[in-house]
Amino acid sequence: MSARIWASIIVMGAVTVAIRLLPLTLIRRPLKSRFLRSFLHYVPYVTLAVMTFPAIVESCETPLAGIGALAVGVVASWLGANMVSVAALCSVVAFVLGLL
Repeated sequence: MSARIWASIIVMGAVTVAIRLLPLTLIRRPLKSRFLRSFLHYVPYVTLAVMTFPAIVESCETPLAGIGALAVGVVASWLGANMVSVAALCSVVAFVLGLL
């Protein structure tokens, strides 16, 4: 491999380590800001949503099937269905809408 590839790998590794270690070293005392605590509380959920929603919509041949499955899944989970039944229901809806 060339020196440029190795340099890129080293720089990416250093950036990854810095992103993970800087918050641990800079924030030593508990956060007192109510806004910052609530903001950091929702970061994992937002990250999961940002990664999941495009994959749901683009997982089928037509975006309509993915959007329909997403809508049915949101309604089913809102009504209290468990995760297995929501996943099964979304799969069936995506399959049926994909056939149309």
